[in-house]
Amino acid sequence: MLIRNQHADYQKPLETIDAETLGVAAGETVERFLARRPNHRPTPLRSLPALAEELGLGAIYLKDEGYRLGLGSFKALGGAYAVIRLVLEAAEQELGRPIDIAELHDPAVAKISATMTFGCATDGNHGRSVAQGAQLVGARSVIFVHGGVSDARIAAIARYGAEMVRVAGTYDDSVAEAARVCAANGWTVVSDTSWPGYERIPGLVMQGYTAIFREALEKLPLAPTHVFIQSGVGGIAAAASGYLACRFGAARPTFVVVDPARAACIFETARTGQPAKLQHGEPTVMAMLECYEPSLLAWRVLSRVADAFMTVEDETAIEVMNLLARPLGHDPVIVAGESGGAGLAGLLVAARNPEMREAIGLGANSRVLLVVTEGATDPDRYRELVGLTPADLMSNAAAGK
Repeated sequence: MLIRNQHADYQKPLETIDAETLGVAAGETVERFLARRPNHRPTPLRSLPALAEELGLGAIYLKDEGYRLGLGSFKALGGAYAVIRLVLEAAEQELGRPIDIAELHDPAVAKISATMTFGCATDGNHGRSVAQGAQLVGARSVIFVHGGVSDARIAAIARYGAEMVRVAGTYDDSVAEAARVCAANGWTVVSDTSWPGYERIPGLVMQGYTAIFREALEKLPLAPTHVFIQSGVGGIAAAASGYLACRFGAARPTFVVVDPARAACIFETARTGQPAKLQHGEPTVMAMLECYEPSLLAWRVLSRVADAFMTVEDETAIEVMNLLARPLGHDPVIVAGESGGAGLAGLLVAARNPEMREAIGLGANSRVLLVVTEGATDPDRYRELVGLTPADLMSNAAAGK
């Protein structure tokens, strides 16, 4: 299902604060911070010419975030970046002078960060980023997970020294519990979703994601005409659309937001014109996108600069995982987790449907940018859905099998 943006704010300029948070200068700040990370490398940008030909498109480019900062997910850019920013701001207030990123491990700064505790709710990847950020600065982290988070994903967070707290219910229940416990203990919540009165920190998380699109534009031979991005609560979609709107203005690419059909909070928000909180139903295989209430900050951005919203079924997400594992022609092998290829799932659905193609202007000259937002962050689940372990898959690809 696909709908065009009919919101009253559609095509209005971003609010000033959002343009500052997601604009070109903010992207440059993120890059300066990333340059101080010892394991930072721009993630690969893959070209899929055989798939583009199959779908009747000019080009498909895919930014592979499975290689991001050792966490295997784009979320590595958000939570850790926000934690570092917050530590430096606390140090500036305490020490009474500007503090540069180069001073992050200065003894005076380290003494301050050691007193700080950061908490968040997570489906898996965001919590890993917050925990990694806290470990980097010598702070404490407490991560809240709901019942649907796998043991493998919990273990992946805990290895960064995080204290893990299980919460009954859904992701949204864990968000509420994290906010409650952190407020009671004087800890700092680093959430990737926002609510009334809580926007700046989610804005920093989203700001971190702009690095993906800054890097992609440096490598693309021509600017994209279309971008399909999966949403969850809307953070990465808002970061992408906001950054590209600031970068290109009226010449920005057509932007399509993709939701799982079983957890389509952004789609329903777009359909009704106001933030929609959904009832929890049958779980989606796209576990990292299983969110039932949108980020208000993200929606404020998307209502202005997203062009269309769509849903995809679990079966298409699994098809994408297998398509990338066993690609057409000489397209590269790519390991995409259950949620990682949801943007490509949206493209498959739209490109195969003549009415959708026409609605968003997809054609033989279209250049589409996608993001694999995560690799196989749950290897057992990946093997179950694809039939190979990630290691076997890459070994076979290297051997030309």
